[in-house]
Amino acid sequence: MAYQHLLVTGITGFVGKWLALRLLEKGYRVRGTLRSLSRRLEVEGTLAQHLPGEAMARLELVEADLLDDRGWSEAIDGIDAVFHVAAAIRADEPKDASLVIRPALEGTQRVLRFTADAGVSRVILTSSIATVGYGHGHVSGRRVYDESHFTNLDAMRFTWAYCTGKTLAERAAWEFVRANGLRLTTIHPGAIIGPALDTHASISLGLVSGLLAGATPALPSNGFSVIDVRDVADLHVAALEDAQSEGQRYLATSDYVPFSGVADILRRAYPDWPITTKTVPDWIIKLIARFGGPARQIINDIGNEKVFDGSRGEALLGRKFVTGEDAILATAESVIRLGMVKKPG
Repeated sequence: MAYQHLLVTGITGFVGKWLALRLLEKGYRVRGTLRSLSRRLEVEGTLAQHLPGEAMARLELVEADLLDDRGWSEAIDGIDAVFHVAAAIRADEPKDASLVIRPALEGTQRVLRFTADAGVSRVILTSSIATVGYGHGHVSGRRVYDESHFTNLDAMRFTWAYCTGKTLAERAAWEFVRANGLRLTTIHPGAIIGPALDTHASISLGLVSGLLAGATPALPSNGFSVIDVRDVADLHVAALEDAQSEGQRYLATSDYVPFSGVADILRRAYPDWPITTKTVPDWIIKLIARFGGPARQIINDIGNEKVFDGSRGEALLGRKFVTGEDAILATAESVIRLGMVKKPG
């Protein structure tokens, strides 16, 4: 099937803007959803810096909230395929987990229901490595995960809202498409970094900007799998354009990089910036994670090395992903250029 008119939910987000940019560059018509049209000028202004007028004429923005039925019928009317990208992402761990879980689960169910009602059958869902590598009893050493692994929430010692929401949402998505005959592909990024298009970028960029600004006093001992936002966007497009991706999960993960490794990369590139060399002992992370807070989001990775094999994603894309180092440096260049961080002193 030739797709022409595409819906991107959450177009105000880091991935949403990059995906819209890629789709418009390729000649597609794009309709993007926003929770509030008050951000219309922000999105249009950002994309217009990178696209000619002809491409911008193929962009339409509409209002639709993941927790409200209003607007979704109109948003999906006349659409050929849906990219469900929108998500609630927070830097902290909320005391009320439903603030993150409800938009993930109910939002995904709502988008799929209205998609099916509109007679649209093709969906690409932005998921996460959080739905893959947790609840497997992995507490020490190195382990490699691939698309055959599914997070087991029942076996997790420490849950966190983002992981719970994303995992429940993916489960619900596969159940829904099996029952309703939709064709689904899920994309599972690691920590999404890379060049920001504007100052309204991912909280993941805060790791780089915090280090550059000297606002991060010390780092955990663990690491994480990173991915450049441009690869995430391109992988979504590749999934749409390759029918063999239907019914498949794809990890979007490049290198595993320790937090200290991020600091080392930045220190080499920006030797005059106040980038910490200190680390936080594991026992402190484990202690404070018991009380919630940001530590709860990394406690399952302390003491072990979770490596996510992105080779299937690279095969679908037809090239290697951007390296972790290049993605980190691209992040740094953009947050400095956009004034998101300034050198102290």
